[in-house]
Amino acid sequence: MNAPTATASPPPLTRIAPDNWKLAILVGVLVSLVAVLAAPAAVSFWIVGAMAALIAAAFAINAYRRKYYGGLLVAPAIAVLFVMNIFPLLWSLGLSFFAYQSNQQSIRFVGLANYVKVLTSELTATANWLALINTAIFVIFTVAAQMIVGFLLAMLFAKQFPLRKYLLILVLTPMMLSVVASGVFFTYYYDPTFGILSYVVNSLTGEQFVLMSTKLGAVTGIVFADAWMWSPFVMLLVLAGLVSVPKYLYEAAAIDRVSKWRQFWTITFPYIRGLLMLALLFRTIEAFKLADLVILLTKGGNDTMTISYHLIRIANEQNKTSEGAAISYIMLFMVIVLTNLYLYLANRRSQGA
Repeated sequence: MNAPTATASPPPLTRIAPDNWKLAILVGVLVSLVAVLAAPAAVSFWIVGAMAALIAAAFAINAYRRKYYGGLLVAPAIAVLFVMNIFPLLWSLGLSFFAYQSNQQSIRFVGLANYVKVLTSELTATANWLALINTAIFVIFTVAAQMIVGFLLAMLFAKQFPLRKYLLILVLTPMMLSVVASGVFFTYYYDPTFGILSYVVNSLTGEQFVLMSTKLGAVTGIVFADAWMWSPFVMLLVLAGLVSVPKYLYEAAAIDRVSKWRQFWTITFPYIRGLLMLALLFRTIEAFKLADLVILLTKGGNDTMTISYHLIRIANEQNKTSEGAAISYIMLFMVIVLTNLYLYLANRRSQGA
């Protein structure tokens, strides 16, 4: 009988070795905490970076010695992800617990004071609440418009007709444009002097039409522009579900003389329901971050200030970096809660079905 091969046990925590990743994590976290709390910001930044490099090196050496070559192959991608996404996220989280402004060099630890100010200060909380209400309005109307228009376009392009592929490319064009280009286009489109919309209304009523002069008009203009850009995204997702429906199901339904409405609910909708829910989730998260079109079209005027644009003004224009970081993490918490609520309801619906 062959003797059983002994598996390599992980190194103990107290053993000093280049591949002891547990010890590297412990030392890295402790040294980083001490550096952040005691050392100046310019010094603690490099200390935290060195500790992160130490932990990464310990993981790499451990993977090489244990022949985890798969982990080594994905290590560069993980390193880029850490540098570009995870580290800035953690760094901004740390800034939210300090009193720091980008136009000043001083920084001091204040704990949860920034969060308390954002949520309870009369002036700050009022502005945040109004911006959050405006964001909710945009989320409801933009997502509803995109879902309806995208679904109707998908139903149209699911059928074969002349010039279909050329019209499909034309419909997908708005999604390929940058937000800045689309915002500039709609700025000229809504212009009261020489804009197309004003020209058409003027030819009918004889009066100049200024769409952005009221809150209703400004919200309508932004919702229309955002729906024009991102309805093709919803259309693509729904279209992928429509083309996957087996044709024999419709043939069997036609033989049984099932109505078109009944065919849609019993055959078509089950295939596209998951994709519709996915599109709803993606577009809700993106609509919650709406700021670029607001900046280009209204600059926050006529009560169109969204929470994302409000955050940009606080962090960049008013140089309240720590307060802006606190608002951003409150937004992140809200998005996570909404996403988990959505997933919970979706799972319950699928289990009930």
